[in-house]
Amino acid sequence: MRAVAAEKTPTAQPTILVLGDSLSAGYGLDAQVGWVSLLQSKLKAEGFPHKVANASISGDTTSGGLARLPAALDRNQPQIVLIELGGNDGLRGLPLKAMRENLSTLVDKARASGAQVLLFEIMIPPNYGAAYTKGFSDSFKQVAEAKQVPLVPFFLLSLVGKDGAFQ
Repeated sequence: MRAVAAEKTPTAQPTILVLGDSLSAGYGLDAQVGWVSLLQSKLKAEGFPHKVANASISGDTTSGGLARLPAALDRNQPQIVLIELGGNDGLRGLPLKAMRENLSTLVDKARASGAQVLLFEIMIPPNYGAAYTKGFSDSFKQVAEAKQVPLVPFFLLSLVGKDGAFQ
């Protein structure tokens, strides 16, 4: 008796998981105007089949994201993970070494799930002192280089210094 080959089921809709803080959660914005919603709209308009899952929480830190990532990976099974965290670590003056370690572990865990990873650069105001501010900014480049992941330049740079652009 000959075995019948099972038909291939169509692959699931590819998922992009966004793990971030208020910048990605869209704190204070209508749901449709946050960058994550705009990304979903742009992908759809361009004919991409991807679904964007937003696992961002306002006020989150890299350690909070690290605690939440495993469940978000299990729930969404993403092909791509966008990591936009660190701003609240910097605004709280948390140790940069711990932030870099958390970002590195986030990349490792996302990769271990089979996803491609992009790391978002974050910047903080200069009022934390030149050394901390530079160390903070350099941390994202260091992690991206060490983990060989693409680094998305600070996506809000064009809004810095514009009245009403930030809450």
